[in-house]
Amino acid sequence: MDRIYFDNAATTALDKEVLDAMLPYMTTHFGNPSSIYSYGRESRLAVETARKTVARILNAHPGEIFFTSGGTESDNMAISTAIHDLGCRHIITSPIEHHAVLHAVEHFDHDDVISSSFVKILPDGHVDLSDLEDQLSARTERCFVSLMHANNEIGNLLDIYAAGEICKKYNAIFHSDTVQTVGHYKIDLRSKPVHFATGAGHKFHGPKGVGILYINDNIKVKPIIYGGGQERNMRAGTENLYGIVGFAKALELADATLEKDSVYIQSLKTYMIEQLQAQIKGVQFNGDHNGKSLYTVLNASFPKTEKSEMILFNLDMQGICVSGGSACSSGADIGSHVIRAINANPNLVPVRFSFCKHNTKEEVDVVISKLKELI
Repeated sequence: MDRIYFDNAATTALDKEVLDAMLPYMTTHFGNPSSIYSYGRESRLAVETARKTVARILNAHPGEIFFTSGGTESDNMAISTAIHDLGCRHIITSPIEHHAVLHAVEHFDHDDVISSSFVKILPDGHVDLSDLEDQLSARTERCFVSLMHANNEIGNLLDIYAAGEICKKYNAIFHSDTVQTVGHYKIDLRSKPVHFATGAGHKFHGPKGVGILYINDNIKVKPIIYGGGQERNMRAGTENLYGIVGFAKALELADATLEKDSVYIQSLKTYMIEQLQAQIKGVQFNGDHNGKSLYTVLNASFPKTEKSEMILFNLDMQGICVSGGSACSSGADIGSHVIRAINANPNLVPVRFSFCKHNTKEEVDVVISKLKELI
């Protein structure tokens, strides 16, 4: 039985071309980028070429791009440096952020290093920007604002420009978790008023375990890991050479076919919405599914019955991979904090379907027919 993979927001399959770009750095070009002889220089060149590629695509300066182990580390780095180096004493975030942000903020708040508050969420899952402005205007201490560009569970897109302008007005540091949008949208960091942004290779057919943190040139922060001074002294430790090469290659490929892929993937999402509405009684959608939303993510809720309660398990038995929320909670099913924040209806079972360029309409048809059996 061929499996159907509709969980691309959790991770994507590695592109063959990306693997081909990485392989030489696992075999022939194995030098340590910090060594001064030819093997080392080849590796150093590969890292810096990758940095330039990423910076060009995101319209940033190469000096603003730091390679990390992924989105979670990047989010944590942004938050801790804002507190320790930039004097931020209050954090405003939203209740529907990724746990990489929520748990880090909770940690620092719990240690009494900072105070924190949530911005209001509108019924359609969007952030209430007027509430953000009200909160910022009422604060005297320096604030750090962390709002994700796109929500990984319901797909809602933030007007990153509007949020950034509000932060600028109140001299707040603005961090946006852009993990779901880097590689899927044209992102111009030069024109966006953000201080920190993040990316993870495995969200756009690159390798796992490698990400980026964008740190705007105008802010000065101290190292996060001490040692041999790698990543321009910000993050010591021998670089994940083939991961970095793979990240840049995947981003390059994603950027080259972005328009075509986004139109195709959006058509799959639209088709699935139509089919669900036509064939499954009582289906509801979470978030702004037809409006400002990721073309890759569709979050639907089904009426709760004895059969549908086990829906993820039953779909898995049929070879269909979907998720009930974020897959970044290491398999523990504690329900979704995002769905709880926008629609805490206990009689509905939420399921996230997330698509990529390898998915097909035929797969959507198979999933719909299995859902009909299960509901």
